[in-house]
Formats: sequence, structure tokens, C-alpha cells
Amino acid sequence: MIIYRYIAYQVLIGFMIAASILLPLFSFFDLLDQLDNVGRGTYRIQDAFLYTAMLLPRRFIQIAPFVALLGTVVALGKLAVDSELIAMRVAGLSPLRISLAPLSVGIALLLSVAILEQFVAPQLQQKAITYRAIALEQSAELGKNLGIWTRNEQNILRIGHMLHVKRAADIEILQLDQEGFLLTHTLAQYADIIDDDIWELSNVVVRTFKDDQILATRANTLNWSSFLNPEDILTLTKPPESLSPLELVRHVEFLRSTGQDADSYALALWRKVGSALMTVAMLLLSIPFVFGSIRTGLSNKLVLAALIGIAVYLLDQIIANAGLILRLNPAFIALAPGLFMIILANIWLRRTF
Repeated sequence: MIIYRYIAYQVLIGFMIAASILLPLFSFFDLLDQLDNVGRGTYRIQDAFLYTAMLLPRRFIQIAPFVALLGTVVALGKLAVDSELIAMRVAGLSPLRISLAPLSVGIALLLSVAILEQFVAPQLQQKAITYRAIALEQSAELGKNLGIWTRNEQNILRIGHMLHVKRAADIEILQLDQEGFLLTHTLAQYADIIDDDIWELSNVVVRTFKDDQILATRANTLNWSSFLNPEDILTLTKPPESLSPLELVRHVEFLRSTGQDADSYALALWRKVGSALMTVAMLLLSIPFVFGSIRTGLSNKLVLAALIGIAVYLLDQIIANAGLILRLNPAFIALAPGLFMIILANIWLRRTF
């Protein structure tokens, strides 16, 4: 129907306007954060811009619920201010039928987010993390199966791969003297990061080079004083949010099968589902928001919608972090905000219509 296509077109334009405002805003904050690192290693201002650009798909995914809210309010609010919604109502279209057009555009938004989440955003974000780490001279990836290498003045560290942010596998440590000669070579199967600067190595072989002799000792566990700080460690591993849904499913299964803590990765997986629910909730919430205040100016609606979006975003972050600390069920933590907002939107829809 022509009128549905017209409304859908207006909503699509609203989505584009909202994205063109929110995406540069969030990216600007990312850029400011990266500018603090300019001058370290070979990290230059162009590297900060490139890193920020590679995070754009991830930021778009994160702001999708609020693009849905603000975009729909912009579109329907403009139609309301221009009295076009009133004309549609007079022509016999109910608010429910008018709402079908924004919902159809919202489904298209969810599909685009799903494609970005699986095939685009994770790959670009992981490349951005590696690119930044290499430019900061924190680490270097030498190719597939060669691991990650990093060093300070007297130690060279090779990590085969990070299982998660607190556990690494296939560890190799070379300790050098002041003149650059090899003192010890340590090989460990696993390393558990038990403190910011203490790693507990497992199944360790230490070779000490002294004069013309090589002395080898073995130990089940051995504590090593790491030169990496928490920020450096984050650059050596993939943050949970940077993994695709399929990667998260496999990683959660692996962690649980080996008896490791998988809550942070399970939460990241469920939050991807929760984000889709939140997008649907924001769409539903925007419809009675516009119809329920049809005589209110568009600017007032946008301000109120922005405040609602900020409040929901902060609440979602607080619930996720608090739930992780309290070790609540990851699915409950991730889905509860979206489900609550959907219920709230349905109650408002019924009262409005």
C-alpha cells in the first residue's frame, strides 16, 4: 500500500538522521580516548583515526536500539507536526496499522545488525585491536600458529594464544641480561593471571644458561612477575564483545568443558540477543510516545526520547556489570532489560490506543 511505503520511507529517513547524529558522537569519544596514546611507539594520529573507523560497525550495533527509538520519533513526530498522522487517522487508518510500517523497517534494521554482528564487526574490531597493539609496540602477531610476541627491556614473552582474559596457553619467556645475552628460557603449558603482575605458570620447564652449561628444571607450578599491565593484556586477547555469535557459542562450550569460568563470554553472547530485544522495545516504545503526545512539539519529543535512551543505556550497563559481579544467570542479566521494556511498551500501547 502506498501509504505504508510512505511511512516506511519516512521512518528509514529518521533512522538515517538518528544514526548520522549518534554514530559520529560515539566515535568522537572513541577518538578522544585514542588520542591519549598518540606518540607512544609508532602510534600516530592517523592510526587513531583508522582505529576509530574500524570500530564504526561495532558502535552502530551498540546504538541500534537508540537509532530505532530516535529515528521513529523523528519520523512519526514530523508526520504528527505536519498533521499527516491526523489525516491518516481521518482516512480510517488505526494507530496499530500505522505502526506496522515502522516495525517493518525495524525488522530490516535487525537483519542488518545481525549481518554486521556475524560477518563484519568482529573481524574489523579484532584487526583494530591487533593494529593498535602493534603500533603501540605492545605486541606483534607474526602469523598463524606463531603466537603473539611482546617484550620489555629484559624479557621477551610469546603467548601461543589467549584462552580468555585471565588464562593463556603455550607460554614462552626469554630473560636477557643487560648486554642482551640469554639467561633463562621458560616454557609453560598454561598461565593463569592471578593478579595484575603475577602469573601462575603450569607444567613449567626452565632452562638456565650459565657459562657453557644448560641447566633444566621442571615444576608443576611457578609464579612469574609479569611486565604486562591489565590494559596490555586486553590488547593480547579478544574482548568478549569482539567475537561473533558463533565464536562465542564455541568459546563458551570450550570454557565450560574445561571447567573454566565462562560467565563473561556467556553474558556477551546473551547481550547480543538482548540488544535485539531492546531494539524491538525501543520501536514499540516510540509509537505510543508519539501518538500519546501528538500536540507536543517535535523538539520536546526528541529531548525526552534522548533522555529515555540515555537512562535505558545506563541501566542496561549497570545491570550487566552488577549481574556479572554477583554471578547471576547471564541470560537473565542480558534479556531482563529488553523484556522489561517490551512489557512497559505494551502497557503504554494499550493505554494509548
